[in-house]
Order: sequence, then C-alpha cells, then structure tokens
Amino acid sequence: MARRRVLVVDDDRNILQLVRMYLEKDGYQVEVGHDGQGALDLVRSFKPDLIVLDLMLPGVDGVEVCKRVRWESDVPIIMLTARTTEMDKLFGLDLGADDYVTKPFSPRELLARIRAVLRRAPGGDELSGPEELAVGPVVIHPRRRQVVVGERPVSLTPTEFNLLKVMAMAPGQVFTRAQLIEKAFGYDFEGFERNVDVHITGLRRKLESDIGKGKLIKTIYGLGYKLEPDLRPADPVAQH
Repeated sequence: MARRRVLVVDDDRNILQLVRMYLEKDGYQVEVGHDGQGALDLVRSFKPDLIVLDLMLPGVDGVEVCKRVRWESDVPIIMLTARTTEMDKLFGLDLGADDYVTKPFSPRELLARIRAVLRRAPGGDELSGPEELAVGPVVIHPRRRQVVVGERPVSLTPTEFNLLKVMAMAPGQVFTRAQLIEKAFGYDFEGFERNVDVHITGLRRKLESDIGKGKLIKTIYGLGYKLEPDLRPADPVAQH
C-alpha cells in the first residue's frame, strides 16, 4: 500500500526536522518546504495527500499559499499558527484550512490531527451512511458532502461537515465536546476539546444567517451542544 504523502512548510528548520522525524516514523512519506513559493512548487510536484502549513512564511505567506492551493486543489490543510484568538483561528478556517494547531505544539498532537484529518477527508466512509439528513431547513447530503440551507448551498470544511453530520444523525441529543470528537473524528487526543467551540462558531456563522443566531445549534451550558430538531416558527394563534 502506498504511503500517504505529507508536505510540511515552516521557516523554522528545527520544527521541520522534528516533525519530519515523527511523521516518517509513523510511516508517512514527507517533503519539507521553507518558504511560500517553494511550498507552491512542491504542491504541484510532490502532490501531497495533506499539507501542514505555517501561517508566517517569508516571501509568499501562508495565507496566500492557502488561497492559491484552494484555487487548484481540495487537499487537506492543517495550519500552524502562533495566533491564539478565536477570530484568528476562524480566519484560518475560512481560508479553506481543515484544522489548525497552535504553536508551541507537541509532535504527538500534530500527528493525531494529521491522522484524523486524513480519515475524514473526502473519500472516507460516506458511502456507508444515509443519502440525506434533514433538520428544519438544513439538508445534508453525506455521500456528496454537500449542505443546503433552504435553497442556499453552504461550503463547510471537512471538520465542520463531520461535526454537523454527527449532530444531525441524532437531532435534539446533547453531545459533549468529548463525544463530538470521538464520533466525528474517531480519536480523543487531549486538548482538542477546546477547539470544538471554534468550529461550532464557524458552523453557526455559515448556517444560521438565514435562520437566526442560536436557533439551529444550541449551547447546553455545562454539557455541550445539540442540533435543534424543531425550527418551526411559533403558532401566532397560540401567542397572547
């Protein structure tokens, strides 16, 4: 079986050496890049199955690299970033990144993220699931990995799609963050729970513009999240 190819791009050669060692030990074929233009050249020549991309690169920065890659390919991208605010993380996901890891990070964490992103990339187990899931005006087509709100198609990252699909399989059920990670990604790496909130924020922003903030994905304080199964407007006759 061919080894999965991972391209790692960072201007810190110590990080590249460490990540390369961990990935090769885990069986991946690894290529490294040190700047944005070199990364773009390697994307075309190496044809990676996944890219680990630092945001802060000399010359063409990681933001521009991500944009250009997305014009040509849907290869999964994990961004490395020293920025820690929620808006910074959402910005990276909006560019088309599938996940992010905040510096400083442990190689074990990055390896777990790589495994998870590759598992949930298009071409996984969609054929074994239902053809369609509907919750109110939101319709999910798992086999095509498409989401429609009303008549409006919505573009989601693989992470957002998997989280939505898990909740849509059981509307009204409350999922803890740990349960969402386990069911959506199949692993429970310590520290990932805090990132679920960022992905949920992104989902809400993309899905609820036509529905109303907080109407579709409910926060159950102290527990987690649920997808609201009844989005019908209140009966005006019953109102007083």
